[in-house]
Amino acid sequence: MARPALRPADVATYAVLAAGALVMLLPFVWMVSTSFKTGEATFVTPPQFIPANPTTDNYARVFSTVPMGQFFVNSLFVSVTSTALMVLNCAMAGYAFARIRFPGREILFYAYLATLMIPQQVTLVPLFALMTWLGWGNTYQALILPASFGAFGTFLLRQFFLRLPREVEEAAFIDGAGYVRIFFSIGLQLARPALATLAVFAFMASWNSFLWPLIITSNQSMMTLPVGLSFLNGRYATDWNVLMAGAVIGTLPILAVYVFAQKYIIQGLA
Repeated sequence: MARPALRPADVATYAVLAAGALVMLLPFVWMVSTSFKTGEATFVTPPQFIPANPTTDNYARVFSTVPMGQFFVNSLFVSVTSTALMVLNCAMAGYAFARIRFPGREILFYAYLATLMIPQQVTLVPLFALMTWLGWGNTYQALILPASFGAFGTFLLRQFFLRLPREVEEAAFIDGAGYVRIFFSIGLQLARPALATLAVFAFMASWNSFLWPLIITSNQSMMTLPVGLSFLNGRYATDWNVLMAGAVIGTLPILAVYVFAQKYIIQGLA
């Protein structure tokens, strides 16, 4: 079967999308290109996207300048743990708001949803005071627990659970299953696209988080990768080629997570 000819409107749409994709990709291409340049080649005019004399010394300098391995392990542990807790907590809350009827459910849900309008900066001082009172400064729990709950994730999964057919749950009730068993045996299985979407968003937010780890950690052994990369900024001058190498290292895990969960993300958003 012959493919239909492209209409002028389709060609214009593809052209606009391609131009937008190119604009979005340029900073990443420049970051990777600069990470393989020498210090002198970084500010060559006109700019070179393909280095004339590529080198991998910048990556070695990253690990020799700062404890990059420790920063990477900290970020990986904090991001994976907080993402797992975020997905579990939001899934349980979303299922309860979608399927379990209890007094004040709608009021509580909209009050919970209203917290999305509160900027993170407003909660930093009371959150820091609470963590200090608990004695959790420079600890993993201070980095993980505040990122383990979210109104956006609860809203996303509530909307997904509302679309699931009730006949499946009713058949499970007839077989003697309760809400807990239905949630873990049926709800989580059917909600895998939405769970994967939330997991990617939560992992990206935790991995890229800078302000809260900067405030709650003062010990270098507890710092995460975004905070650790700030040590590559010099007081009077910055080796941008070394900093870009560190940025490439910090970008790879997010890229890997997205590639792995891409199919589920598309299903979840659709």
